[in-house]
Amino acid sequence: MSITEYLHILRRRGWILVLMAVLTAISALVFSMVQTPVYKSTIYLGVQPARPDLGLTQSAKSLLRLYTSWMSTRTNAQKVIDTLQLDRTPESLLGDVTIASDDSRFVVQIDVKNQNGDLANNIAQKWADLFVQWRQDQNQQQRREDRVDAFILDPPIYQLYKPKKSVNTLAGGILGFLLGGVIIFVLEYFESGVIRSPQDIERALSLSVLGAIPVAETTSQTNARQRRSRLVTSASRAGS
Repeated sequence: MSITEYLHILRRRGWILVLMAVLTAISALVFSMVQTPVYKSTIYLGVQPARPDLGLTQSAKSLLRLYTSWMSTRTNAQKVIDTLQLDRTPESLLGDVTIASDDSRFVVQIDVKNQNGDLANNIAQKWADLFVQWRQDQNQQQRREDRVDAFILDPPIYQLYKPKKSVNTLAGGILGFLLGGVIIFVLEYFESGVIRSPQDIERALSLSVLGAIPVAETTSQTNARQRRSRLVTSASRAGS
């Protein structure tokens, strides 16, 4: 098919693309608006060896994975639940908490998702406090030069995690546009064998159309045309 034919199809059926894109975008927006918002709180902890020794630094990098494992235990989850008096189980709370380390920056990141942003901040803060206190207790058993300190870099800050209304609306519009394209393809596929114009004949048979035979009027069509002519003549005479 040539570009002209594609443009012709787009002129005839382009409204389907627009309609489907608008409908799915509105549906996605409405779905996002009825969802319960979920917020994510993030807090960063720094881990610092007591001395800038290469061996101690490498050990601290290796220990970061141990620290994240220690923090992601049901025991610590239960401590947070008891302190904040949460009506939850340790397993369900751990499902909303993500703890990861970055050994290139000596940073531990704690992410907490909750429907209440302030509560998410409190959970993240308490979890960080547990880690800082644990490191302080461990350091009391180590020589000063072998200690690894932990501290909170910044207070936790929460932001909207979901729903992302703008993203969902845009994704819905794109999906509707693609769905509209599929509908147009199906319609054109089923109507590809229907002959409507000389151009359709040329495309189907690969032959040039030299002429066209006019459609003969049937008896009923001729009688109807004559009746309309008589009515117009009678109306003209009546007017004069």
